[in-house]
Amino acid sequence: MLGPLTFAAPFALAALAALPVLWWLLRVTPPRPKRIAFPPLRIAADLLPERQSPARTPPWLLILRLLAAAALILAVAGPVWSPSGIGATGARTPLLVMIDNGFTAAHDWRTRMRVAQDAVEGAARDGRPVAVLATAEPAAPVEARQPAAALERLRAVAPRPHLGDRAAHLSSITAFLEKQAGAEIVWIADGVADAGDDLAKGLGPLVARTGAGLTILAAERPPALALSAADAGGRLTARVLRAAPNGRDAGLLRALDAKGLPLAEHDFRFAPDATETDVGFEMPVELRNAIARIEVAGERSAGAVTLMDERGKRRRVGIVFGGTADQAQPLLAPTYYLARALQPFADVQEPRGAKGVAESVAQMLDGQVSVLVLADVGAMDEETRARVAKFVDEGGVLLRFAGPRLAAGNDPLVPVRLRRGGRSLGGTLSWDSPKTLAPFAPESPFAGLVPPADIGVRRQILAEPDGDLPSRTWASLEDGTPIVTAEKRGQGLVALFHVTADTTWSNLPLSGLFIDMLRRVVGLAGSAAPAAGQGGPAAVLAPRLTLDGFGALGSPPASAVAVSADYGDRATGEHPPGFYGPPDAGIAVNALRSSDTLKPLDLAALTGARTGSLAGAETLDLRAGLFTLALMLLVLDTLAALWLGGFLARRAGRLRGRPAVLALAALALAAAIPPGPARAEEPPANRPNGIESALVTRLAYIVTGDAAIDEASRAGLAGLTQMLATRTALEPGEPAGLDPAKDELAFYPLIYWPIAPGRPQPSEAAIRRIDAFMRNGGTVLFDTRDALTSRPGGPPTPETAYLRKMLATLEVPELEIVPADHVLTKAFYLVDSFPGRYDTGQTWVEALPPAGEGGERRPARAGDGVSPIVITSNDLAAAWAVGKRGEALYPITGGDQRQREMAFRGGVNIVMYTLTGNYKADQVHVPALLERLGQ
Repeated sequence: MLGPLTFAAPFALAALAALPVLWWLLRVTPPRPKRIAFPPLRIAADLLPERQSPARTPPWLLILRLLAAAALILAVAGPVWSPSGIGATGARTPLLVMIDNGFTAAHDWRTRMRVAQDAVEGAARDGRPVAVLATAEPAAPVEARQPAAALERLRAVAPRPHLGDRAAHLSSITAFLEKQAGAEIVWIADGVADAGDDLAKGLGPLVARTGAGLTILAAERPPALALSAADAGGRLTARVLRAAPNGRDAGLLRALDAKGLPLAEHDFRFAPDATETDVGFEMPVELRNAIARIEVAGERSAGAVTLMDERGKRRRVGIVFGGTADQAQPLLAPTYYLARALQPFADVQEPRGAKGVAESVAQMLDGQVSVLVLADVGAMDEETRARVAKFVDEGGVLLRFAGPRLAAGNDPLVPVRLRRGGRSLGGTLSWDSPKTLAPFAPESPFAGLVPPADIGVRRQILAEPDGDLPSRTWASLEDGTPIVTAEKRGQGLVALFHVTADTTWSNLPLSGLFIDMLRRVVGLAGSAAPAAGQGGPAAVLAPRLTLDGFGALGSPPASAVAVSADYGDRATGEHPPGFYGPPDAGIAVNALRSSDTLKPLDLAALTGARTGSLAGAETLDLRAGLFTLALMLLVLDTLAALWLGGFLARRAGRLRGRPAVLALAALALAAAIPPGPARAEEPPANRPNGIESALVTRLAYIVTGDAAIDEASRAGLAGLTQMLATRTALEPGEPAGLDPAKDELAFYPLIYWPIAPGRPQPSEAAIRRIDAFMRNGGTVLFDTRDALTSRPGGPPTPETAYLRKMLATLEVPELEIVPADHVLTKAFYLVDSFPGRYDTGQTWVEALPPAGEGGERRPARAGDGVSPIVITSNDLAAAWAVGKRGEALYPITGGDQRQREMAFRGGVNIVMYTLTGNYKADQVHVPALLERLGQ
């Protein structure tokens, strides 16, 4: 070794001693031959003997040759540059390569693996045995192996998706160092403190006692980023963490759904010298509940991913109060206590403008609540009761609170049979003093919560004792009377608090226990909520999908162990991060808890260790560079010898004056150079799904496969496009031809579909895409083009039969012939028909609501009121079709000379109708408005 420079074959350096001999051999070079004329007398003069002296090699050429020889000798010696000095030390003592492989090491894992492999290869050059220890793996004995076997073991190491526990390996390291005296340890650290007591506290005294060498290689600042998420005051908040300021001060958070599609993105930025920053996601509850994963974009690490489960979803909770709200004391109403307790983890909804319980309940169910809370609601009408029962059967949670009205009624929507009246202080069934809650049973969803001793219940509704009462009891008083009962019905759940939601009967709503109890009840919504006595939160959930160390979701490893349904700790080696249990009732385990932080690794106890930067620790093999240098020097030497010998000058002289030869040489050189990649042909302006289709409004037509029909459709829509640009403010782009089974349809407001009976029916995929297009606001104009051949009351034409078969599986609304007062007749022009090439066919649209009493005009419908389907038989495209010079391409068959003009006007009305909706329907009210204004 020469400092950081080592040689694999140092004996080859002995050849450097032969360089002086090579200098002596290379001094002489043959003289350059002279070219002279042929004078005979001159030859005779040269026959006289003269003294010859050899030509000397130029010094620069001699140095060039010696450098080439030296580069070859050094390359054969196998030089390796190791700035950290790890691995190859010349000693024969064992080497222990210890590498951190928790998720905090995933960011620069390739660099760590290169450094570790360089250390093992350096030990192999010295013939040293090597042991490999991954700190995030389960503790196991450390054994020294041959370098080849150790290299295979190292290549099998990968980042684990959890924090490591380095201290668990201290006993194995101790046994190794005591057995292998004078061993060397190379610790490739990630710079982040782990989940347990750090290894550095015990490793320092151990190294000092055994005399082992210790080299620590780590990044100057830990580059890892991590992520945790929590619900803070109704807002989904993600915390981005780092162990120390590392220059990665900004980035992007991305929220994804279960299919990996992005739902939201948000930038994050650390304050100067800060190690954590909060990012809040503001989005509707529906989108928020669809989030399955939040990740730091570009950070391939399990710690930079937070998985969301049913517990992290924000439920929509509707509250209905059966009594009269006292506006003078709103802070004493049961709805106030419930809203304040639910707001931290639920989206609370209350009726607006409702006049009774039935209307309030209907308003909440129409709002798609997940949990319906009824506070002191007594008897309900049959329709409301049936609707609530259906809500529960389909998976909803009905949470009820007692009160005077519930105690006096007889409602079947309760989990247990109730006794009329109740028990209170001073009553027939009275207590001497308020009773408190008993500890929760292990099978109760409230298991793990500790009831405060100061909770007192002064009154409650009693449950009739029967055989099912114990299994339906979630909480009870000290005397055993149930205070919270529940029953599973269908896919949902009915739960009852036997006390009021305010402080009238107990002080439970004033305690923090009340919030925790509501949180667990609401958390059962939308999942397979287990009833009491059926396992509850103690159920065991098997791993379904887990994260690897790089944050990729996949099948769980064989070592993964199931978790309980109430598991809330961070991931471990046995419980890797991922989804556990069924998709509709599982939980998510993450690499970090919401309260965890990252801290830098404390190496203060390792005073005698050598430290180095991970960035400069990579070993460089210099052989390839030296061989390349020697080859280049030899090429230069060859060119120099040719030049000194006159060969290049003679060749240049022969080619001088021969431009044809030079041209051929240039062509050969050009042919030898491989051509660059061909430029892609520019896409046409009307290419479907192109960026222009999203930025420019354009009409579209369906490509049927019949060349004549498709050309007529293209020319017709091109003519209508020109007319729109000339007569309206709309400037549409060139029309696009579409394949409904492949192309995106959402870019186009109107699609023209000519019926070609000779072509095959569209595929089922195409029909479904057309159905989705019409449902989402698009309009399809079907043109059968059979106005001349169809007969009223006669058999359907081939075009009509084709269209009927195609529309058989579509949800086509009720149709009617365009009425005289339809918005379509006045969207831009005032027209009374929609002729095309023919004028005898009818135009059909979605039927409007019936006329009101008194014969007044039919009102416009809600929304834009655009019919999703228009059917005609007048061959509109043929009437619109124009050539390059603006001439009509197809003759008109009607007797009216203005038929083509009326066809264009009808087409303009159809396009404006699809783009603007039914706003012109309001014009029918103008006479009444003017009359009211006295004008």
